[in-house]
Amino acid sequence: MTPLAITPGDPGGIGPDLCIQAAADGELGGIVVADPEIIKRRADSLGLSVQIMDADHYNPERTQGIVYVEPVAAADPTNMPGVSDPTNAGYCLQSLEHALQGIKEGNFRALVTGPVNKATIRDGGFESFTGHTEFLRDFFGLPEVVMMLASTDCRVALVTTHLPLAEVPKTITLKRIETVTGIVIKAISDVFQIPQPRIHVLGLNPHAGEDGHLGREELDIIQPALEALRAQNPDVHIEGPLPADTAFTPELRAQADCHIAMYHDQALPVVKYKGFGDSVNITLGLPIVRTSVDHGTALNLAGKGLASTKGLVAAIQEANRLTTSFA
Repeated sequence: MTPLAITPGDPGGIGPDLCIQAAADGELGGIVVADPEIIKRRADSLGLSVQIMDADHYNPERTQGIVYVEPVAAADPTNMPGVSDPTNAGYCLQSLEHALQGIKEGNFRALVTGPVNKATIRDGGFESFTGHTEFLRDFFGLPEVVMMLASTDCRVALVTTHLPLAEVPKTITLKRIETVTGIVIKAISDVFQIPQPRIHVLGLNPHAGEDGHLGREELDIIQPALEALRAQNPDVHIEGPLPADTAFTPELRAQADCHIAMYHDQALPVVKYKGFGDSVNITLGLPIVRTSVDHGTALNLAGKGLASTKGLVAAIQEANRLTTSFA
């Protein structure tokens, strides 16, 4: 079986730390697509004795204490831990592109991504960058993909992702809701292998609009979209639009295979509160499996040996599980 491709993300953040620490613990299980000098320097900062070997020598039976690296040159491999440097913005994206090309060529079977600093990448000259999810959508030339965060007892997908809150209402259209929900239904059925999935869709406004008194998006956009989706998917139970403030009670969570939220901070705080570091970011609608950690670059922890690897290990484990289903 071909290995996973793992991109550490921002070289100044905790991504390199996590790869090195996971390798030291024998839990990395993939090839790190990065500048080997960055990995070496970070290992020295952490005081961890790991071998850094070229990806050509990858042996899945021999991973304890070894970081296998597919080399990509950084603009500044001396990037200090704790410093998010725009000079290396291009390197972050080149690492992603290299990993994706490797997947296309059959060298890797899936992508696991570490955290990047979106502002740093934009400051480095890539002003259209808004996140991994959108980058992957554009790389594969897709009209839409879906961001999902999954924990042990909750899955949440988003209609909109990395947008200013003021832009959310005009971005929520009948077509977008139908497209996103359709992608979610297919993924829950085919990849997660849940027949007749139960989908709970949140409203946009407080109390799901209170019958139009607190906003009309539920009546004019969300409800018509859900009615069309029910007609198209008679075997799928679609509930909504639901008030977001009560949608995640234990009872309602148990009745849903996935929640669909209208915007980023409507639902992700719930998932992260329930299990920060244990949940996994999954991109639905791609021709490949992509998972990611559920946290950021944590510059204040970089190079200190204080960052927990549980998020990266969870993303690796989920990528392994999904590639089995995806195949």
